[in-house]
Amino acid sequence: MLLVEDEVDTREMLGAAIERAGYRCLTAGGADEALALATGAGPIDVVVTDVVMGGSDQRGLGLMKELRGVGVHAPIIVITAYADVQKVKIALNHGAAYLLEKPFRAVELIEVIGRVPAQGGDLLRAIDQALMHANLTDKETTVARHLIDGRTSGEIAEIERNSPKTIRQHVTQIYSKCGVRNRAEFIRGVYVAASKRGEAGG
Repeated sequence: MLLVEDEVDTREMLGAAIERAGYRCLTAGGADEALALATGAGPIDVVVTDVVMGGSDQRGLGLMKELRGVGVHAPIIVITAYADVQKVKIALNHGAAYLLEKPFRAVELIEVIGRVPAQGGDLLRAIDQALMHANLTDKETTVARHLIDGRTSGEIAEIERNSPKTIRQHVTQIYSKCGVRNRAEFIRGVYVAASKRGEAGG
């Protein structure tokens, strides 16, 4: 497996924990080093990458696409200090298998590493299942998916051919049913629910 983390102490601690758990772990301090390792290391079964690297708050997300481009199709676990809306959207679009929020214990990462190959990295499907269990109407589910995609109420209104006021009412109902106050809390809540469904085997 491949661990990408630019913070030296964290990289060494996590790398050692992963190897103690019985995995062969290649470590990289940045995206360029990770790409070089990925192209010359043989098959990689799991990738763990930080989001913020080299002064960029999304470098790890860009790395996901680059790894796919060089033929690495292993499940990717994204680690981040805060899973905000934009980062979640990009990670999902690039096929993230799991998002693990910092701070976390090494044992939590080990558990996820052991689980993602069996899950098949299908976080999008797990999110769909989580939405189904939120007791949303069909229309609310559609609007919820647009919210996860990062669209504004105005954009959703145009796509769905509704007034912005109607969409805002749907959004209010979605937040109420999910017990959240805003989009960031909604995204995180849906992700957490999806992750738990993945842990339970769907």
